[in-house]
Amino acid sequence: MPSGLDRRTLALAALFFVNLLYGINYVVAKGLMPGVIGPSGFILLRVAGANLLFWPVWLIKREKVAWADAKRLVICGITGVAVNQLMFFHGLMRTSPVHASIIMVATPILVLVLSGVLIGERITRNKAMGVASGAVGAIMLIVLGTAHNDGATMLGDLFILINACSYAVFLVMVKPLMSKYSAVTVMAWCFLVGSVIVVPFGLHEFSEVDWQGLTAPDAWSLAFVVVMVTFVAYLLNTWALRIVQPSVAGTFIYLQPLLALLASYFVVRGDLGLGWPQLGAALCIFTGVWLVGKKAKEPAA
Repeated sequence: MPSGLDRRTLALAALFFVNLLYGINYVVAKGLMPGVIGPSGFILLRVAGANLLFWPVWLIKREKVAWADAKRLVICGITGVAVNQLMFFHGLMRTSPVHASIIMVATPILVLVLSGVLIGERITRNKAMGVASGAVGAIMLIVLGTAHNDGATMLGDLFILINACSYAVFLVMVKPLMSKYSAVTVMAWCFLVGSVIVVPFGLHEFSEVDWQGLTAPDAWSLAFVVVMVTFVAYLLNTWALRIVQPSVAGTFIYLQPLLALLASYFVVRGDLGLGWPQLGAALCIFTGVWLVGKKAKEPAA
């Protein structure tokens, strides 16, 4: 393997691809809800599909999990799967995309703070500067790209904030598990735990879907969300946490507004509306991701 493709470089590339998938998902999922499937039913489909994909792979590996790690796995399943997905989809229904996007910018900041408190991650100057730069760029991009905040509610904003906090806790809590187990094992158990919570919420909407009447584009869109946005994205994100710190993975979230904008352009073929202010915002985001992802220098002996 070439020296340029070390494990850290591959982990950063995986995180970029994960957030590219999430950016595309904003466009794909918006076209499916609520006409094809309701939000809770959609989440149930994602969780059920992920279980069907993760567990056969785990059965081949049969990697055992220590009972001492059961509590942490349950917390990761609740925060990273159930609460994270339920709060985001239902929050987005009750608030504006502008409010949701701005609140989600808090996630990397929460990850940085929680990483220092819960697992003792060192908060370097580069990381602090990177988080700040990314936050400025993301907020600039969101504000510049929208003119109205219609439809926002306090309840919706609260749901999005809970989602941001929940995902931040997941990124930090799952890190120690990745030093012991494979990404498949961790995700298999997390999605099993999450499904226990999701099923009661999503069963009714799931049963109302006209599965036989699905068009080919809708079917392919649902498959994309289940396989790529859920199975592949969670797998790569968790694998990357074996190599990089949670604060690094969290900062890549800043790329989502920019990647969602690009995905919308290529799918819908609308006007990108990119000018110097938007390009400046994008530069802030990429600078922030670069600063946080930059490997710290080893202390002199």
